[in-house]
Amino acid sequence: MGYCVVGTARLADGSARAYEFKLPVYFSNPRIDFVERLPHDATARVLEVGCGTGATGAMTLAQGRAGYYAGIELFPSAAEGARRVLSEVVTGNVEACELPWNPATFDALILSEVLEHLVDPWTALEKLARVVRPGGLVLASSPNVSHWRVVRELLLGRFELADQGVFDRTHMRWFTPDTYAGMFERAGFSVVSVEPVTPFSDRTRILSSMTGGRFDHLFMTQISLEAVRR
Repeated sequence: MGYCVVGTARLADGSARAYEFKLPVYFSNPRIDFVERLPHDATARVLEVGCGTGATGAMTLAQGRAGYYAGIELFPSAAEGARRVLSEVVTGNVEACELPWNPATFDALILSEVLEHLVDPWTALEKLARVVRPGGLVLASSPNVSHWRVVRELLLGRFELADQGVFDRTHMRWFTPDTYAGMFERAGFSVVSVEPVTPFSDRTRILSSMTGGRFDHLFMTQISLEAVRR
């Protein structure tokens, strides 16, 4: 599968320059935690948005957790790398592209640190939901803007953009665990779990238990969500 010409238009604007400072690892790190949550099914079809150079998909295929793995990638150089290891790659902006798949094509959808980079992630997610079969799995993650360090910076009157982390200058939207889950529910998914990407330390787990989990949002650096298509 080829290119979405309209989708590459965003590369021409000033925001694209921020990505020039990203290290190659930004496009090539596999999401091992997501791969391990996919069932072993050599007939499964998986779609990943923001697939980078295809590391997560290559691992998924190698472990027999899918027989067909498609990706959507904004940056042509990364997409070319992904095309060498994935079943199909569309190059372009998922917000502008017409998806080339029929409804209910995929058994799973992966969105690793993607939605925060979109202008309208709510509409994009609704569009993506249509190509996931009922009962299909979605695995997604994004930074948590309600982490205590972010709250501290806001209390101090600071919101300094950076090259990575919650304040990454390429981010266009910010989420708390609750608003992140709400976006998926609105798009037609039933949320199964919302938890930190990195497990809590022993001390934080004790604090969470003592407070009934009411303040867990303060300690999640990144939100990890699992849901199924209704």
